[in-house]
Amino acid sequence: MNKLQLNKLQRKLLLILISLPLVLLSACSSTPKNDYDLSYDFASLKSFSQVTPPANNDPLSASRIQLAIETALASQGFIKQDTNPDFNVTYGFKVEDKPKDSGFSIGLGTGSWGSSGGASIGTSVDVPVGSDTAKIQTIQIDIIDPETNKLVWRGSDKFTFDDGGQAKAEETNATVAKILAQFPPQKTAD
Repeated sequence: MNKLQLNKLQRKLLLILISLPLVLLSACSSTPKNDYDLSYDFASLKSFSQVTPPANNDPLSASRIQLAIETALASQGFIKQDTNPDFNVTYGFKVEDKPKDSGFSIGLGTGSWGSSGGASIGTSVDVPVGSDTAKIQTIQIDIIDPETNKLVWRGSDKFTFDDGGQAKAEETNATVAKILAQFPPQKTAD
C-alpha cells in the first residue's frame, strides 16, 4: 500500500470515528407508540379536562407531566375546560433502573487479498459511558370519552436520565410533546 492510499484510508477512518457518536446518539431516541379506537370520531374534539391519577411517590414528575400535557394540547388548539369537556386526559408513569454498558468498542480494519499482497490497519477505541445504571422514565397518556368513560386513545414513550432537575424537566416536556403529536390520530383514506 503506497502513501497516497494510506492517507485516503486514514481520512476515511477519521471520518467514521467522528460520525459514529452522532449515529449512536440518534439511535438512542425512541419513537412514541399509540393505539386507538378505530370507530371513534376524533374530529369533533375541541376541549379537554385533566383527570389527576392517584397520588404517587414522585410529585415533581407528576406535576411536570401534567403541565406538559396541558401545554402540548393547548399548542394543538385544544381548550382546557373543566366542565363538559369533549375528552378527558390522564397519565401514568414509572421509573425503572436499567443496567448500562460500561462502554462500547469500535473496531475498524481494512485489507486486501490476492496477488497484490495483504495489508491491514485496525484500531479499537473504548469510550467509558458513566455509571452502571440509567433511569428510564416511561410516560403513558390516555384519552377517555367523558360520556362512556372508555379509553379511546393511548400513547406512550420513554426517556433515559441520570439526574433530575432541568435536564429531566426538558426531557419530560419533549417526551409528552412527541406522544401527543400523534393525537388525534389521522385516519388514512381507504
